[in-house]
Amino acid sequence: MWSVRDSSDANLSDITHIYGHWVEHGLASFELAPPSPATMAQRRLSILADGFPYLVAVDSTGELLGFGYASWYRTRPAYRFACEDSVYVSPTALRRSVGRRLLAELVCRCTAMEFRLMVAVIGDSGNAPSIELHRSAGFEMAGVLPSIGWKHGRWVDTVLMTRPLGAGNHSPPVERAPAGQN
Repeated sequence: MWSVRDSSDANLSDITHIYGHWVEHGLASFELAPPSPATMAQRRLSILADGFPYLVAVDSTGELLGFGYASWYRTRPAYRFACEDSVYVSPTALRRSVGRRLLAELVCRCTAMEFRLMVAVIGDSGNAPSIELHRSAGFEMAGVLPSIGWKHGRWVDTVLMTRPLGAGNHSPPVERAPAGQN
């Protein structure tokens, strides 16, 4: 059995390890070298300081199965009702619905924060697991940026998918401060 909860400082080593694996062996992240634990800690603090959720999936033994967080899609003021999700699952926990549960909780929390759109920025148009994860959570294809990155000796696309939150674009939003002004 496992659960999804808010992350803590104690999770940073495992978060860094999981993310580093996908930086080195995957195309989901366009980073070329795994960031240091200190960099990952600072990134997490910045996300939390902006009021966003930073979650972990943990099994009954305490093993970290994955993590996910939301953040600003872009920081210019007109984007203040859009957020972006990021979900990473340990290679040892694939196909156990970890990503699905993390993403569902991010959607719930960002809806409660009165965001109106969640954006998925998916590395590699061949990343069928991430595309299907997002599709199963109600995201729709918004577009592809072809050959926008160069990693692992090849050109890599970025897939954009979106999911309305709350009332979506059917009514005016509740006003909020732009990114960096919360």
